[in-house]
Amino acid sequence: MMVFGLIALIAGAASALMFASIVSGALISLVLVYLAPLPLMLAAIAWGPLCGALGGLVATLVIAGALSPPLALGYGLAFALPAWWLGHLAMLGRPMAGGIASTDAASPQVEWYPLGRILLWIAALATLLTAGSLYSLGSDASAISDAMHRGFAKILSLVSETTVTESDPRVGLMVAVIPVLVAASQMATLTLNLWLAAKVAAVSGRLHRPWPNLSGTSLPPMTLVALCVALAFSFFSGMIGILAVVVTTVLMMAYALVGLAVLHTITRDLANRGIWLATAYAIVFMFSVSLILLTALGLADAVFGFRERFLRNRQPPPLPTS
Repeated sequence: MMVFGLIALIAGAASALMFASIVSGALISLVLVYLAPLPLMLAAIAWGPLCGALGGLVATLVIAGALSPPLALGYGLAFALPAWWLGHLAMLGRPMAGGIASTDAASPQVEWYPLGRILLWIAALATLLTAGSLYSLGSDASAISDAMHRGFAKILSLVSETTVTESDPRVGLMVAVIPVLVAASQMATLTLNLWLAAKVAAVSGRLHRPWPNLSGTSLPPMTLVALCVALAFSFFSGMIGILAVVVTTVLMMAYALVGLAVLHTITRDLANRGIWLATAYAIVFMFSVSLILLTALGLADAVFGFRERFLRNRQPPPLPTS
């Protein structure tokens, strides 16, 4: 029990320090802030959700004492709570129907929470976090838009050392794209942190479940319907349109991740597969617009079942010759 409490304390302190590094103004602090949920997710996955929850409570109290209670509240809602919940879902399992649960957590008799549903939870959390960020600027669409226009006009004025008005086209462009960028960033950050936490737990021998088949990740069929509805509402004005844009963005990001899973599946038989995948990841990292192609691949797989057809038609490997 003492070790359990010590792990929670260390995870909470590490997450709090990573989050508080933003006050230094250093460029590396941006990376540390994005990775602030990682220690809590690792604690929740490797030592259980209670350990992750205690670590989040420790981090929130540390930030409240070192910085301010409002900032601690924001940290608790935006970092600690999602980290605990996703860590809990990653290790959530139940005995398979008609089977008997084994005492071995890695037993095939255990049905683990589907990766596609975890991806939907990440999309839901990204939507809530983005909506919370927008509502912190104002209570309606016009107030949020005015606040963003003023803020970006000041930022551009400081950067260019000339006076930039709120009617500047550059300001309008930034106001239009910022909800999309924030939503996509939240989605990518939560997904990356969860993957890193699970990978660290697996390498250290603390992942008490088999490593999931990431290339088999698929979203529930109704996700495509939700995406179409959100896309339709994104043409509306006001907060409905803004929130619909956010939902559309996170769901398209989810399908982009499914597109990566499709890419890993259909390249299994290629020679120099590692080089091809590394090149694809480099292109995605350097040219964010390529995410559109991954999204299209994920959507096409949801409609036409590319992976299922590939695996069904895949030739078995040749038998070894004596």
